[in-house]
Amino acid sequence: MRESDVMQHRVVDALGTRIHLVEAGSGPLVLFVHGFPESWYSWRHQLGAVADAGYRAVAIDVRGYGRSHSPLKVEDYRMVSHVADNVGVVRALGEETAIIVGHDWGAPIAWNSALLRPDIFAGLALLSVPYSPRSSFKPSEQFRYLGGDEEFYIEYFQQVGRAEVEIESDLSRWLLGFYFSASGDAPVGDGRGSMVHVGPTGRLVDRFAWPETFPAWMSEEEFEFYLGEFERTGLTGGLNRYRNVDRDWADLAAWDRAAVVQPSLFIGGERDGPTMWGGKAIGAFPTTMPNLTKSVIVPGCGHWVQQEAADVVNRELIEFLARWG
Repeated sequence: MRESDVMQHRVVDALGTRIHLVEAGSGPLVLFVHGFPESWYSWRHQLGAVADAGYRAVAIDVRGYGRSHSPLKVEDYRMVSHVADNVGVVRALGEETAIIVGHDWGAPIAWNSALLRPDIFAGLALLSVPYSPRSSFKPSEQFRYLGGDEEFYIEYFQQVGRAEVEIESDLSRWLLGFYFSASGDAPVGDGRGSMVHVGPTGRLVDRFAWPETFPAWMSEEEFEFYLGEFERTGLTGGLNRYRNVDRDWADLAAWDRAAVVQPSLFIGGERDGPTMWGGKAIGAFPTTMPNLTKSVIVPGCGHWVQQEAADVVNRELIEFLARWG
């Protein structure tokens, strides 16, 4: 029997926080951290492949998602709490070290885990969002600049309840539109404007597009899994991560302009917003990630890189792990 044939769901005590995880395989630990608005399930194509390659592959539900703890206070979603959760998961699994892999918001959570606890997180793979060290500018100031004459989506997410009202009015339509519009399949130049800016209507959803049929990388059944998770939990926990960007900037002042020194890998999509915006950060990798082994841009791929280009991601991850895992 292959390692990927057995996947276990567990809930662990991660230094006092309840974290749900799914694991497969045995060997060195590889910890997968998802982004917004996703779950452990976004790593469904990687868990089996990495397990079959000889590793203990573990994907968590980040706090605020799925069956993991969802604190009520916005400040309980600050970055240092997410790092503590990752440390706690490694400890709860009886391991000493791990390679950590993060996508979207999971990428900053992963790189801060590596920065704050290099004794535990021995290697790092980032998907979609390239490492950018803390700078002298508050994130809120940077997002205001990115908004221009409109409102950047992270600005829009700051007011508690505002995005929730829009999302809850038609959760299924909003979620599918968000997924599709950020993907490599989304139409270009259709007159709607950028999906990451809120226009005169005051609603993010008015910039979305929707597929005529489900895309090859997300079946109706797979979408229904995500929808079911958020019908249970809502999206406030995920949105609260955005609402801590300035707190994180203050909390992490001691790591200002710090380099990530662990062996690392970056994978982004050619049509992925954060990868495209992050061109300057990618160009700075020789300084900011001096032990980067490879930077891969997947042609035609959008934001959901480990789902849209699962075979490419699996190949690159396993190659990286074989060298450093």
